[in-house]
Amino acid sequence: MSAQLHPPTTPHTGTITPITSLTTRYAPHALALFRIVVGLLFACHGAASLFGVLGGAMGNGSALPAGSWPGWYAAVIQLAGGLLVLLGLGTRAAAFVSSGSMAYAYFSVHQGNALWPIQNGGEPSAIYCWAFLLILFLGPGAWSLDRLFFGSRDGAPQATD
Repeated sequence: MSAQLHPPTTPHTGTITPITSLTTRYAPHALALFRIVVGLLFACHGAASLFGVLGGAMGNGSALPAGSWPGWYAAVIQLAGGLLVLLGLGTRAAAFVSSGSMAYAYFSVHQGNALWPIQNGGEPSAIYCWAFLLILFLGPGAWSLDRLFFGSRDGAPQATD
């Protein structure tokens, strides 16, 4: 079972519109760019928490103590999962674990503070959870190590050029 991109047709003529043709053609490339950016940003969160770089854990310039639950383990998932998603290597598995970790973070840390993510500080967790879920279902896109090593076995939408 794989996600396939099918261009929508105009309602009355059944022909593909020029903008639809363009967006369909470059959809795998846009998906790859989305995956790369999400992976990079997620990995930066992990690096900040593990090594105290980029402002550090909680923006205070420090690293989390090794082995502290759940923050240190979440940071390991963020760094490793983010890098794997960025590279497009084991994309679906990494996206699955990353999405799950963000769902856990949202419901265990944020949701009890208020109903809405904007109120409880859980927006990044919620957005990352859904972004990784999207990557899980759509695959890595055009530029990935998964495609390089395994071809189209991944079931990801294929580029047409």
